Amino acid sequence: MLHTFRIMQSLSSADGKGISRDPLMRVMLFVPFGLALAVRLILPGAVHAASIPLGFDLMPTALLLASYMLLILPPMICGMLVGFLLLDQRDEQTLLAIRVTPLPLAGYLAYRLATPFVLGMLSSAAALAIAGLVSAPPLALVVATFAAAPIAPLSALFLAVFGANKVQGLALQKLLSIPMLLPFLGILLPHPWNLAAIIAPTLWPANLLWQLQAGGAIDWVAFLLALGYQGVLGVLLLRRL
Repeated sequence: MLHTFRIMQSLSSADGKGISRDPLMRVMLFVPFGLALAVRLILPGAVHAASIPLGFDLMPTALLLASYMLLILPPMICGMLVGFLLLDQRDEQTLLAIRVTPLPLAGYLAYRLATPFVLGMLSSAAALAIAGLVSAPPLALVVATFAAAPIAPLSALFLAVFGANKVQGLALQKLLSIPMLLPFLGILLPHPWNLAAIIAPTLWPANLLWQLQAGGAIDWVAFLLALGYQGVLGVLLLRRL
């Protein structure tokens, strides 16, 4: 047990150094909080100015989009960072080295996937609070961010499974923007086109948050659907990995 703890401590230290040395990774860490500040300080005035010539209020739609981005983007970024680390460690054959240590491969993967889950959940809650978009009770916020947190390990696994190296990982991260867009497009598109959003794993956490922001009770069905759907995708990616 002590050996396992020391190995994980070493991995955490190595991860921190790896992220701090990469300018892109450093910038990605602060993107959600920069966006949250922009939502709080710039969005109201900008949306009001844009609403006047159009003749209708854009603020409700803008707030839906902003809250969705601040819920989903932090865990997705945490997952991307871990995915890049996995690709780096694949190139450096770190996994082969771990097999001769007391830390089992399953323990290593649990550490790798649990870390972005927790960091993504905390980052989402912090970003929503900074933006001033938290109108729901604390328990509701915990439920919504917990439902969105599996997006972090899913993003990490996606890059690790389909990326042969970090260069390919950078290209694949652009594909991850597609499931981010689908739920919001589902609001704008008429029926039946909006049904395409159902395939996005980000839809159910988003619906949960939007219902809570509208003053509704916690939708436990949406919560279970979010965890169940993302869990199935995670198992499939793990098997492929």
